[in-house]
Amino acid sequence: MNRKLCVIAAAGAVMALSSCGKKLGQFNSDYFTVNPNPLEVVGEKVPATVTARVPAKFFVKNAEVTVTPYLVYNGTETASQPYSFQGEKVRGNAPVVNYEYGGTLTIPVSYNYTPEMAQSVLELAFNVRQGSKQYVLPRVKVAKGVIATAAMADAAGVTPALAADAFQRIINEKYAADIMFLINQANIRAGELKTDAMLELQKEIREASAADNRVIEEINISSYASPDGGYDLNRRLAENREQNTDAYVRGQLKKDKITEFGELTSQFTAEDWAGFQELVSKSNIQDKELILSVLSMYKDPEEREREIRNLSNVFEQLADNILPQLRYSRITASVNVIGKSDEEIVALFNSNPAALNVDELLYAATLTDDNGRRMAIYTKATELFPEDYRTWNDLGLTQYVAGDYKNAAANFNKAARIAPANGEPQMNLGLIEMLNKNYAKANQLFGSAAGVNELGEALGVYYLKQGDNAAAARAFGDSKSNNAALAQILTKDYSKAKSTLAAINNPDARTFYLMAILGARTGNQQMLNTNLKQAVRLDSSLATQAAKDLEFADFSLPF
Repeated sequence: MNRKLCVIAAAGAVMALSSCGKKLGQFNSDYFTVNPNPLEVVGEKVPATVTARVPAKFFVKNAEVTVTPYLVYNGTETASQPYSFQGEKVRGNAPVVNYEYGGTLTIPVSYNYTPEMAQSVLELAFNVRQGSKQYVLPRVKVAKGVIATAAMADAAGVTPALAADAFQRIINEKYAADIMFLINQANIRAGELKTDAMLELQKEIREASAADNRVIEEINISSYASPDGGYDLNRRLAENREQNTDAYVRGQLKKDKITEFGELTSQFTAEDWAGFQELVSKSNIQDKELILSVLSMYKDPEEREREIRNLSNVFEQLADNILPQLRYSRITASVNVIGKSDEEIVALFNSNPAALNVDELLYAATLTDDNGRRMAIYTKATELFPEDYRTWNDLGLTQYVAGDYKNAAANFNKAARIAPANGEPQMNLGLIEMLNKNYAKANQLFGSAAGVNELGEALGVYYLKQGDNAAAARAFGDSKSNNAALAQILTKDYSKAKSTLAAINNPDARTFYLMAILGARTGNQQMLNTNLKQAVRLDSSLATQAAKDLEFADFSLPF
């Protein structure tokens, strides 16, 4: 090799070594962007993506860099998962950064949220290894603060599922008896008036008439002829049976001196084909399906009868077993039982709760807005009716609302043991598990509470805790609650969130605080001021929270 070539070779060797032998320079904050910035709570996590754009001729070929993202706050710091990157000459499995052209690096970060993180700084720490040498580069600050609005999702704000009472002020009872007629006859036989059913009907009508809390709403007579024979004959028979039955009922009412019975109505059906079809369907008659097919094929009564009579092998069975049951008048008395008034129920609970049945007791609890009073009523209900799961469930509800989660959980469990198939205790135990951050168990319990009215609200909070804001908004539907409005804010449906908050019946400090956040997000300073003032009036601690809340960073606060 000539001298000139040796010089060139030596120079090339120096250049090749220059990128390997030099120490890696300091990272500049301009190299990094963070999304989102500031960071934001999602569910119960603080996730973000750090993107590094490494310039050309910066990342030396024999360097391996481990980047550790730290969230620094309140005199402490929390590390996220470290990520490593390497130069072209490093033997390893980390992503490679080209020396000549640089490159783009992606560093995902995630932290378990704590309230102290609201005022924080995201810093990147760099540990470098080059061959046998290791050293640390200065940290770089890449983001500041955490928007914690999503952390306002509150399982304690969900009203547990109520196991409702079945109290009815007016209960309708119906009593009925049939008068049977012989074929082609409409006269009422004496024996038909002495059947057990008829005697029981007469007794109930007399007792209803005499009772202060029972009202005879209506007495109805429906008379029928069987669908055999000519239509005109059957019509006359049914009509005569109706008239005779009506006359008998009116006479009996007069005899019993019953004058108040709502109205007495009557009607007749010439041929009871509907009753015929029902009786045949329930019977074991030979060729039953054939008879039923005739009914579906022919709508004209005479054609039906003719075709059925042609089934000579079964018509005798019909004549003996089915048709006689269709020659009758049915007398039905509709009686309204009037329950206790609200005032009577309240007075009885105060003086003699044992005089109330379980549904009246449970209903009594709905007559007050005082949670302490409700708790007292449900406590008494558990004493008087300990085998009814609703008493334990609803007592637990009042304890949950009062923040006594330990006793609430105990009573929800009692309710679940008594009635494991009922959804209300399952949902409520799911709320307890959510408070304890046992989200998998909560979800399992919610799955056993299908059909419970309050389930949508519980699922909405569950999805918020999982960071699925869209699913939360769907679960809440048209619910008017702070949690529902929060889901709408997080999905940027600000108009609906405003309507939801405005419709809350009993707004609290959190309601007004959320409305203030809406004011900030929509650039409405007046809306922010008015609602934040009201929030602080109801809860003075919110002044300190608002001062740290990055939702208001670009606004002057009204205090």
